[in-house]
Amino acid sequence: MKWKNNFSVQSDWTDVIVNREAKEAIARKLAERAKEGETIGAGSGSTVYLTLGALAERIRKENLHITVIPASFESTMACLRFGIPLTTLWEKRPDWTFDGADEVDPERNLLKGRGGALFQEKLLIRSSKEVYIVVDESKFVSRLGTNFPVPVELFPGALAYVENCIWELGATEVTLRPAKGKDGPVITENGNLILDVRFEQLSADLERKIKAVTGVIESGLFMGYCLKIMSLNR
Repeated sequence: MKWKNNFSVQSDWTDVIVNREAKEAIARKLAERAKEGETIGAGSGSTVYLTLGALAERIRKENLHITVIPASFESTMACLRFGIPLTTLWEKRPDWTFDGADEVDPERNLLKGRGGALFQEKLLIRSSKEVYIVVDESKFVSRLGTNFPVPVELFPGALAYVENCIWELGATEVTLRPAKGKDGPVITENGNLILDVRFEQLSADLERKIKAVTGVIESGLFMGYCLKIMSLNR
């Protein structure tokens, strides 16, 4: 039986892309960085989607040979739709990775995870030789946690324990992230749950303290990483 691939129907970007013209311009700029034989990490979000489209155009027009390591099902399906060859961290290390962020502070610390792929995105960023974070002006804040809570991905069986430990770390609000389009909570691509946590202050060692809690898979804090910020508006 011939296998029918429906990704061309299912994986197009389904929502309105805000600031699309600027995002397309920076997507082309990112795609121009790709060199023959490189392995590139791809995060999640609309700018990532547009960049994958720009990379696919170079592959078609220039016979460019690259491979991509996606951080989410969303990016995986986009690569399949665009005909971009895929690989994994088991096989290759990314030469560079591109991604977005929900908040960026003056020290280039990030808050990420609204899309729910924080663990795989952090793994890609940690594994990459260079990292480019693409954001618009609205993502720059004076302190992390200004507009969004800190996402914490956790093993489902550890929910009660992790929640109590998070309160002990000084949380002011802890909420189990609800799903949209289904009953119950969000289930990550790794089969885990997400807590959205508010803190009065985010100390420099908070990322490490959250990660040290047994049952926590990852947090959406990216503090002290070596990143290059690319702004759509600057």
